[in-house]
Amino acid sequence: MIWMKREDLKQLKIPDSPGIYRFIGAKGEILYIGKAASLKDRTKSYFSPDLMKGRGARIVGMVENATTLEWTTTDSVLEALILEANLIKQHQPPYNVDEKDNKSFNYLVVTREDYPRVLVIRGRELFGAEGAKLKIKKTFGPYPSGLREALKLVRRIFPYRDTCVPNSEKPCFNRQIGLCPGVCTGEMSKMEYAERVKEICTLFSGNFKGLKRELTGKMREAAKAEEFEKAQVLRRQVEALEHIRDVSLIKDEMRVTAGGGTRIEAYDVAHTSGEETVGVMTVVAGGEPVKSAYRKFKIQSATNNDVAALREMLERRLVHTEWPLPRVFVVDGGKGQLNAARKILKDAGIGIALVGVVKNDKHQPERLIGDDRAIKAHQKDILLANNEAHRFAISWHKKRRAKRLTA
Repeated sequence: MIWMKREDLKQLKIPDSPGIYRFIGAKGEILYIGKAASLKDRTKSYFSPDLMKGRGARIVGMVENATTLEWTTTDSVLEALILEANLIKQHQPPYNVDEKDNKSFNYLVVTREDYPRVLVIRGRELFGAEGAKLKIKKTFGPYPSGLREALKLVRRIFPYRDTCVPNSEKPCFNRQIGLCPGVCTGEMSKMEYAERVKEICTLFSGNFKGLKRELTGKMREAAKAEEFEKAQVLRRQVEALEHIRDVSLIKDEMRVTAGGGTRIEAYDVAHTSGEETVGVMTVVAGGEPVKSAYRKFKIQSATNNDVAALREMLERRLVHTEWPLPRVFVVDGGKGQLNAARKILKDAGIGIALVGVVKNDKHQPERLIGDDRAIKAHQKDILLANNEAHRFAISWHKKRRAKRLTA
């Protein structure tokens, strides 16, 4: 007997925000726990006609046995991912993958050493011979998905050691790119690194508020002691935890759905023989241009190279964590532009749908390439956003040229 229906969700007023959700059975037991970039969109997907095809008979059975739905919102998807793992471990919901074995899941492991390593280890290795060789201080998990993507983001905020040799005086590769704090070169003491590991453990234990409170206190102490460089580092860490946009951690949650206020971002470049090269970002949401969200980029590193200009523009856009990420990125061009954009997003740990608009000789859209689901669900909005980007880029470029000629 089916207890819940799509109509029941409307009464629950589920928010369009990150968090975790729990399907509850007739006796109040937790049947299933999941995470979502958008609780509203994700829970709706359980009542779609093709649920059997997309999720299988096991999940269909779970929905049939559920009598209600509960949820907890979080400030970020990273927080939702960590909370989901902790709650699954605590409650052992029968419709989640069996947590008593977990040999196929990933765990976060902190070793017991003078300079602990932070590692991702598959359950079968952790509970086998490889795990037996390690001196383990802390273990977090299991994580059904998203742990490696989460650590890409966490490591930018809290650099840590994984493979380098402490105090070897030779900087490891991760030190050179800012992902190791310098235990290999002796830049970070044993005591300082112990604090760093403590921060990472606090984060993965789910105590986000406690960690932000602790970092804020340290920041104020550093400022009071006129250690302004240290205070600035701490400020960036706090801001990163508050504003991190990490939808790529829930790749299976990033289902493209038609309708609603779906945000589409489009990018285009304009120049005349390499002069006055500019780039723009336009936004369409719910089928309408959102002109207040349009942005301009004066291209600095590239002149007569559209792919390089697009690369610079996307890199600069992703620095702005205060701008909400879209459901679909749209670039003007073919495989060259698409591949360049895909690499930028991959390096940033962002797994959002990407579409390229290929033009004909008259610079009119000929075909769309890239994410098929996004194209199928949002073709009209993709073309509108692309058209707006082209118009906006040409308009701004002409104004800059005219200003230069009359100067």
